[in-house]
Amino acid sequence: MSQTPSPHEMIRVRGAREHNLENVDVDLPRDKLVVVTGVSGSGKSSLAFGTIYAEAQRRYLESVSPYARRLFDQMPVPVVASIDGLPPAVALQQQRGGSSSRSSVGSLTTLSNLLRMLYSRAGTYPPDLSRLEAESFSPNTPMGACPKCHGLGRIYDVTEKTLVPDDSLSIRDRAVAAWPTAWQGQNFRDILITRGVDVDCPWRDLPKKTRDWILFTEETPTEPVYPGGTHAQVVDAIKRGIPADYNGTFSGARRYVLHTFTQSQSEKMRKRAASFMVSAPCPVCHGQRLNPDALRVTFDGLNIADFSSRTLEDIAASLRTSAQTLANGKDATAVAARGMVEAMIERIDVLLDLGLGYLQLDRGVQTLSPGEYQRLRLGTQIRSNLFGVVYVLDEPSSGLHPADTQALLRALDGLRDAGNSLIVVEHNPDVIRRAEWLVDVGPDAGERGGRILYSGLPDGLRDVKESRTRPYLFGTVQPRTTPVRKPTGTLELTDICWNNLDHLALTLPLGVLVSVTGVSGSGKSSLVGQALVSIMARTLGQKVDIEPDDDSTDDAPPPEHREPKGNVSGGTGPIKRMVMIDQKPIGRTPRSNPATYTGLFDTIRRLFAETPEAKKRRFDAGWFSFNVAKGRCPRCEGVGTVDVELLFLPTVQTPCPVCHGSRYKPEVLEVLWNGHSIADVLGLSIDDACDVFADVPVLARGFDTLRRGGLGYLRLGQPATELSGGEAQRIKLATELQKQRNGHILYVLDEPTTGLHPADVDRLMLQLQALVDQGNTVVLAEHDMRVAAASDWIIDLGPGAGRKGGRIVASGTPEDVAASEHSVTAPFLRRYVYPGSQDAG
Repeated sequence: MSQTPSPHEMIRVRGAREHNLENVDVDLPRDKLVVVTGVSGSGKSSLAFGTIYAEAQRRYLESVSPYARRLFDQMPVPVVASIDGLPPAVALQQQRGGSSSRSSVGSLTTLSNLLRMLYSRAGTYPPDLSRLEAESFSPNTPMGACPKCHGLGRIYDVTEKTLVPDDSLSIRDRAVAAWPTAWQGQNFRDILITRGVDVDCPWRDLPKKTRDWILFTEETPTEPVYPGGTHAQVVDAIKRGIPADYNGTFSGARRYVLHTFTQSQSEKMRKRAASFMVSAPCPVCHGQRLNPDALRVTFDGLNIADFSSRTLEDIAASLRTSAQTLANGKDATAVAARGMVEAMIERIDVLLDLGLGYLQLDRGVQTLSPGEYQRLRLGTQIRSNLFGVVYVLDEPSSGLHPADTQALLRALDGLRDAGNSLIVVEHNPDVIRRAEWLVDVGPDAGERGGRILYSGLPDGLRDVKESRTRPYLFGTVQPRTTPVRKPTGTLELTDICWNNLDHLALTLPLGVLVSVTGVSGSGKSSLVGQALVSIMARTLGQKVDIEPDDDSTDDAPPPEHREPKGNVSGGTGPIKRMVMIDQKPIGRTPRSNPATYTGLFDTIRRLFAETPEAKKRRFDAGWFSFNVAKGRCPRCEGVGTVDVELLFLPTVQTPCPVCHGSRYKPEVLEVLWNGHSIADVLGLSIDDACDVFADVPVLARGFDTLRRGGLGYLRLGQPATELSGGEAQRIKLATELQKQRNGHILYVLDEPTTGLHPADVDRLMLQLQALVDQGNTVVLAEHDMRVAAASDWIIDLGPGAGRKGGRIVASGTPEDVAASEHSVTAPFLRRYVYPGSQDAG
C-alpha cells in the first residue's frame, strides 16, 4: 500500500480502556490487511477482540430480539468512548473445537450436509429399499441414528472386573471400588450387613449369586440401618423393636455408576463413573453410528460412514472422478448429483489449499488443534462470499509450519480481495511482513503496555525505538553464539504406533535440547505430546493424561483406554523422571492464580500467620486462604466477585458488595506484613513482589524466576481464567525451575512458542537452555525455525501430513537437517542456521 487511506476509509477507535489499554485512540483502514502486534500481554487482543469485535457484536445484538440475544455467547460491553466506521464483524479466535463431540470436520464445514443430500438423491439403493430423506444419513437425528447405540457407535457398560478391580478385598475394605468413598458407600455396606451379607470375607469367596445381585440388581430395597453393628446385632435390634438410625436405600453398583454418569452435575463425579465403564463397538452398526438401512446405500461403492472416514484429499480425488462420470448424465438425478459434487469439490479445494487435506471428514472437532479449528472456520468463511465484513483473527499462523503459512496468507488475501477488512493479531514475522497496515502495542506487558506505539504503513516501524517487534522485522539474523552440545547418551524407542506413526523407531539424544519439526499434521504432537509421554510414563511408572482420541465423546465415557504403543529398548538410562509442560490452564476457576499454582502463596500465608497481630488473634495460615471458610468473605466465598443475572442479557460479574473484591473478612485484612494486607499482596504484580519480598529468599527466588520468564506484569492473584495458554505454560515452567530436583529429568513441551511474541520466545529459550545446562534433556515439538536453529538436535518428521507423514526424514544437528534434500523444513531452517542465506523458502 503506497499511501495512507483517507479518513472516511478508516475504523476510528477513541478512548479505548479495555483491560490495560490506556485511553487508546487509533485509526485502522478498511478493506486492508491490518496486523496488530506486540509482546504477550501488551493489549493486542484487548484492542482487536475486547474492543473492536465486542463493539461490533454489541451493535448487531441490539438489532435482534431480546429473546434471541440469549442464544449468543455475548462478550462484555467494551470500555470505549466511541468507534466510528465499524463494519459488521466476524471473529475467528484460537480455541479448541466445540463442546459437542458429535460435531465433526464435516459438520463444521457443512460438507456433511452436502454429502447426506448426495447419498439421499444420487446414492445407489438396493432394490428393496425405498429412497431415504437426507436426515436418515445423519447419526444425530432419530431417523438416522443406530437404534442400538443411538448414534454413538459404541455400547457402554460395566463388568465385574471394572467394578471390583481387586477381588481379594472384602466389601468392608472397599472391594466394590465403584461405590462412593464417603457416607453413601458406607450406607450401601451397612444395608448389606442388614441383609446378612458377609462384608468381611474376600469378595471372590462370596457366592456368585450374591456378587451378581450386589453389582447388577435393578432393585432398590430400603432397609433399616444400624451403623457399626454386625448382622446378628442388627437382627436382634429389629426383634427387640429398637429404632434404626435411619432407613437406607440400596443401589447396585452398575445402577449407581450409570445413574451417576448420566445424571450427575459434577464433571468430577461423571469422570469417576466413566472410569468404571468399558466400551465395545456397537453390534448393530459396528461403530458406524447409522441405522442399517442408511448403511446399505452407497456412492462410489462406499456407504456414507466409510466415505466420511476418508481424508479430504482422498474425497476430493474421488469426487473429481465422479464428476467426470456424471458430466454426460441428462436425467434429474445426474444433474442434481453433479451440482452437489461440484459444490463439495469447490469447498474442499479451499481446505486443501489451507493445508488441511489430511483431515478426515468424520474427525471430531474436539480432537483438532486450535490452529486446525481456526483454519477450518477460515475456509468456511472464504466460501461464504461475504463482503464488507471485518474479520478479526487471533494468530491464524499458530501451529503452522512455515511451508503452510504461505497457503494461509493466500487465503487471507482472498478474503481481502473479496471486499473485506482483516484485523489480525499476530506474532509471526512472516505474517507481519505481509501487513498493509501495522499497529504495534506496548512497549511491554500489563501495566507497562497498553499504548499504541505505532499505527501506519509497515516500514514506518523502523523508526520506533520503543517497539519490541522492530528488531525481529528489520534486524539481521544473529548467528548462534554457543556451540552445539554433544549428546551424553541416547534413548531408544521402537515400534511406536499412534495416529499416523506406524512402527516408528526413534533414537532420542540425551543431555541436549531437541526440536521435533515437520509440516502441520506430520505427527509432531502425536510423537512428542502423546506417544513419547505415554511410553515413558509407562516405563517410569508415572501417571499422565493423554489428550482424548478421535472417538471420544462428551455424552459417553471414553472407550476402553487406547494409548500409544511402543517400547523403550535398553532401558531409560540416566532418566529418573519425566515432566510434561503443556499449555493447559493452571486452573479452571478464578480461585487458581500464579501465587497458588507455584506454591509461593503457602509461604506468604505462613509469613502473615507469624506476625504478632496474627498470633494475638490466633490466626493460623488457613485464615489467609481465600479457599477456607475461616478468613474468606462469606458473601462471595473468597472469589471477590458475584454474578448478577440479568433478564435477556449476559450474566455480569461485579465486585463483591461486602468485601469489595478483597476476598477476605475485615479482621483478616487488618493483619499487615511489612505494611501490606494479604489482599494487597494478591494485587501486586510479580515485578513488584520481587521488591516486596526481596528479603525472603525462597519467595525472592520464585518471583525472580517468574519475572525472568517474562511474566513480571501478571498479578499474583490474577485468576487463571484470564491467562493465555502461553502464560500458563510459562508459569508451569517457572514452577518447575524453582524445584530442586535430583537426577536426569526428561522435559517434554508441545509447541511451547504458541501465542508468544519473538521477544518472549527468547526469554523462554533462556529458561529451556538453563534446564539442559543442569544436566537434563528437553524435547519440543516446534514450528519456530529460530527455536529449531537454537537447538542442539533436530528430528524432522514428514515428508507430508497425515498418512504421508509419520516418518523421520532427517535427524541431526541443525546444520545436518538444514542440508537435507528430503526435508520440507530445511529451506526455512537455513535462514537461521546460515545467517545471510537467501534460501528460506
